Amino acid sequence: MNKKSVQEQFGANARAYISSQPHAKGASLQRLVELVEPQPDWQALDIATAAGHTAFAFAPHVAHVWATDITPQMLTVASEQADARGVGNVTVEHADADNLPYADGQFHLLTCRIAPHHFPDIGAFLRESARVLRAGGILAVVDNIVPAGVAGDFINAFEKLRDPSHGRCLSAPEWLDGYTEAGLALGHHETLEKQMVFEDWAARHDPLMQSYLRALLWHGPPEAQDFLHPRRQGDQTIFHLREGLFIGRTGVDGRGG
Repeated sequence: MNKKSVQEQFGANARAYISSQPHAKGASLQRLVELVEPQPDWQALDIATAAGHTAFAFAPHVAHVWATDITPQMLTVASEQADARGVGNVTVEHADADNLPYADGQFHLLTCRIAPHHFPDIGAFLRESARVLRAGGILAVVDNIVPAGVAGDFINAFEKLRDPSHGRCLSAPEWLDGYTEAGLALGHHETLEKQMVFEDWAARHDPLMQSYLRALLWHGPPEAQDFLHPRRQGDQTIFHLREGLFIGRTGVDGRGG
C-alpha cells in the first residue's frame, strides 16, 4: 500500500463518497461534533476530507475549516459540495497527512474521520497533527478499529482484499499509545458499532471476488467471527465493524501532558 494506490482507489470512487452511509450519516459524525464542542473563533483542519462531510459538520460552529485531501478527484467533489451547500467558510485544498503544509500551532482543532487506516504512517500523522495544533488544541480522530492479535490480522487482510488501498486498522490500545507517543493527552475515547450490508460493501467487485469475500466473512477465526458477527437478514448479509473515537489535546507548551 502506498499513496499512489490510495489516490487511484479513491479517485476512481470519489463520487460514491457523497452518499456513502458510514461517511455521510454515520453515528460518529454528530457524536464527534457533540464531544468536541467547537467554538466560533476556531480555525479547524480536516484531514482526508473525501466528500467533505466532517468539514461541513463543523463549519457552522467555527470561524473557518480547511478541508484537505491528497486525491484530486476528492478535492473536486468536496469543492462542488461546498458550493452546492452554500458553505462559505471552508477552504478545500491539497495536504498530505504525514507532511502537512501548515505552520506550527496554526489550528485550534484537527479532525480526521474514517481515513487513517489508509495512511502509510499513522505515527507521522499523529506527530504532524500535534505540531500544527496550538497549545490546548484538539485532535479528534474516528477510525475503524480491530481486536488485537490474529483476529485483527484477519480482519485487516479481509478489508485489504476488498480494498487494496487499505493499510492497517489499529486496535484501540495502539491508538491510545499513538496519542501518548505524539505528545497528546487523551481526554476521551469510546467505541461505536456500525452495521454493514455485505452486498453494498462488496459491490465494487465481480461475483467471483464477492463469493471469496463472503466465504472469508463466514469462515474466519472464531475471534474474528465474534467481532464481525455475520448473519442473514432477509435477502441481505449483515456484519459489523467498530469505530474508535479518540479526542486528545496538546499541553500548554504545545505538547501533551
